[in-house]
Amino acid sequence: MGLSFMEGNEALARGAIAAGCNFFAGYPITPATTIFNNMLNMLPPKGGICIQGEDEIASMGYCIGASMAGKKALTATSGPGISLYSEQLSFAIGSEIPLGDCRCATPGAFNRFSNQRR
Repeated sequence: MGLSFMEGNEALARGAIAAGCNFFAGYPITPATTIFNNMLNMLPPKGGICIQGEDEIASMGYCIGASMAGKKALTATSGPGISLYSEQLSFAIGSEIPLGDCRCATPGAFNRFSNQRR
């Protein structure tokens, strides 16, 4: 593949698949929605599975189960989603269940107050 321009979320999806990811579960939440969309387009043709969970909690549960069944699993979310599935993430860490967790941030969200005068 030659030089190409793409969004970071597409690059993440392509890199995950190149690294062997064959299972993705996610809930469409900005700015992680495009990761879900890219995985939905790229995984099934390669024999992978892409599932939309009813929320972030279910998506993390799907990934934990898939990983325990031998899949290379990935999920993606933003700040509020991390808060929702923190209990499942703690379980996966404590149980040493391997899985990928992409945390997306809205551009400029951390600089909201940087331009205000004091």
